[in-house]
Amino acid sequence: MNSETRLLAPLVPPRGYFPDFLTPPEGALGLDSGVQALRATPAERVHDELGRLSTVRTLPAWIRSLAEGDARAFGKLIGALHAYHEAAIAPYWPHIQAQIEADRAVRGRALLDGGADALLSSLPPTMRWRAPVLEADYPVDRDLHLDGRGLLLVPSFFCRGNPVALQNPDLPPVLVYPVRHASEAAPPVAAAPRSLGKLVGHTRSAVLGSIGGGCTTSELARRVGVSAASASQHAGVLREAGLVLTLRHGSAVLHTLTPLGAALLRGGHEVPGGARQRRSTAAPM
Repeated sequence: MNSETRLLAPLVPPRGYFPDFLTPPEGALGLDSGVQALRATPAERVHDELGRLSTVRTLPAWIRSLAEGDARAFGKLIGALHAYHEAAIAPYWPHIQAQIEADRAVRGRALLDGGADALLSSLPPTMRWRAPVLEADYPVDRDLHLDGRGLLLVPSFFCRGNPVALQNPDLPPVLVYPVRHASEAAPPVAAAPRSLGKLVGHTRSAVLGSIGGGCTTSELARRVGVSAASASQHAGVLREAGLVLTLRHGSAVLHTLTPLGAALLRGGHEVPGGARQRRSTAAPM
């Protein structure tokens, strides 16, 4: 992976500008769709965006060739992206996807409970909703006007600091924000591989099946017909087994299924890792 990292690092520095064409919206459909969209980027746009990058950092020869439309350089970029994904993303995809799905559940619940105001107010502390303006901590002073366009909110496992927006204001407005990682959202639980042996009996199976797209402990208790304490205990065992993820939402906690938990409910017909192409998170920012 070191060679791929060295190749890609000049294109995606830890801080500062990087080309917008590297994060096409089609990436939401998976790696293959994102790569196809990247490959179809108009040559003029690639040239312009890499030219902007060259004003803030020295680019290696192969990236300068990429800016000039060299097909071999584009092939090198695609190959490096695939290799990096296989080494650094794919092995951890079930965990990454579980974090993203949990964040989506929290945002969806906020939207259902209080509409757009509640959704925007629920975003991480680096963003503040003061209607009609969403303020975000950002490295530079910048205004992005929607002008009647919608705003696509993208939760990112890899965005660990400030939210990120596309540089080109003419592109569809996108705001990438950091998800709350499990270690930040709920007390850590000790690793207990043998917890899988506890997954027997009607009640616990009912708890797993009742979590669905996400629910609080009190909702789970009502769905299964048990006390809140019992629902919390069962959810804790499922969490230890890697089948459930728990995030705090206000004064309550929200339980969601991990890819492994969802696969178990489907009878194991789909391996969790096989879901890696269905939805991609934002690339490291």
